[in-house]
Amino acid sequence: MNSLQSGTLYIVATPIGNLGDMVPRAIATLNEVSVIACEDTRHSKKLLDHFNIDKPCVAYHDHTDKRSSGNLIKRLAAGDDVALISDAGTPLISDPGYRLVAEARSQGISVIPIPGASAVIAALSVAGLPTDKFKFIGFLPAKNSQRLSALKDLKTTTETLVCYEAPHRITDTLVDMVAVLGPERPAFMAREITKTFETYLHGTVAEVLDQVQADSNQQRGEIVLAIGGYEDAMDTVSVDAEKILSLLLKELPLAKAASVTAKITGGDKKQLYQIGLSLQDK
Repeated sequence: MNSLQSGTLYIVATPIGNLGDMVPRAIATLNEVSVIACEDTRHSKKLLDHFNIDKPCVAYHDHTDKRSSGNLIKRLAAGDDVALISDAGTPLISDPGYRLVAEARSQGISVIPIPGASAVIAALSVAGLPTDKFKFIGFLPAKNSQRLSALKDLKTTTETLVCYEAPHRITDTLVDMVAVLGPERPAFMAREITKTFETYLHGTVAEVLDQVQADSNQQRGEIVLAIGGYEDAMDTVSVDAEKILSLLLKELPLAKAASVTAKITGGDKKQLYQIGLSLQDK
């Protein structure tokens, strides 16, 4: 593979569900390297066995001790070729590998991608949202207050927003998106891409939330969310309206406070209600 003294680190994409998406070059590369670094050796062994790839595997995570990446760098420096794979999809895209690649680069070791499946790109390709510019944010924070804060920071981002979300948090995340980003933002949810129960939901953020709440099956599996970017016309709740709502909540029940604020400001009552929920959580 690599005729130079040091080996090459190959970043190899693997299927995100359908094994038919394994590209021939990935199979050839995995068959030729000296060792394969994996997120979970037991999980990856099933994939490798399916393609009759018999190579030693070692566990690798960015949060493991430095000895793990150090051993791989030593092997690369000695001339061994190494492949890095994740449990599914393209390594480093919200998956381990950053520290290993950075260290290899700093040591002058060649790092080569073997492209293939990526849940982010697959979802964007069918979302019907602008893709000339997009912002991938990985996973939003699990804690409600931190998630709300992150969404507020992203509220005026004009690019399409893309994130992964855990199935047990998808409803809460969509509720927070309605409250912070607004109910009318275009939204798209991809679930179990390329797998047996592959589904796609689209509409506004509020409409996608309704679909998820109405069908518990939509709260299972691997999920990618894509949200349309900010436009001035979408910002239907002003800063003044939020201040008024905050003051009224000190004296009135949430539903009444949202209704009165809507009458005063002309804002959307449902959106104000969701914002009120987020204010009460603080």
